Amino acid sequence: MDEPLDKLDLRLLQELQKDGRLTNNELGERIALSPSQCSRRRTRLEAEGYIRSYRAHLDRQKLGLDMLVVISVTLATHNRDNARRFSQLINGLPEVLEAYALTGEMDYHLTVATRGLADLSKFVNDVLLPHESVQHVKTSIVLDTLKTFEGFPIHMPGGWHGDSTRYSGL
Repeated sequence: MDEPLDKLDLRLLQELQKDGRLTNNELGERIALSPSQCSRRRTRLEAEGYIRSYRAHLDRQKLGLDMLVVISVTLATHNRDNARRFSQLINGLPEVLEAYALTGEMDYHLTVATRGLADLSKFVNDVLLPHESVQHVKTSIVLDTLKTFEGFPIHMPGGWHGDSTRYSGL
């Protein structure tokens, strides 16, 4: 059974979200714990699934993926088999960065990265639209990125991110 998270666990998670390469010595300095305590806590948080993985955050544009696109998809029929087929398709496409099943008008929301308009056209016309599970596709090209995912909000006792002057309604 998972142990409840205390303030030090939350601080550890907050610091590792900022930089997953921190050593236990560096982490200990930041949250005022010994390196061995940091190691034990980190190992427990990994074992309990709070920390799922560590990875490098790559620059998509330096990799030549200049076009970011939001794609809304409506399925042809709404049943379990069709949803499963669509999920299998999406999970096999490296261009799809994120995929969400939705309530409302559209069934799915995809975030897709391509090298440009020609690759986007091939992706939509040769991959998505011909698939048996897809009825309708609507694309929106991202003009500017205002904010990207930098980590989950960590609720600290006494306030948001430990700062009681910020919102603490979560």
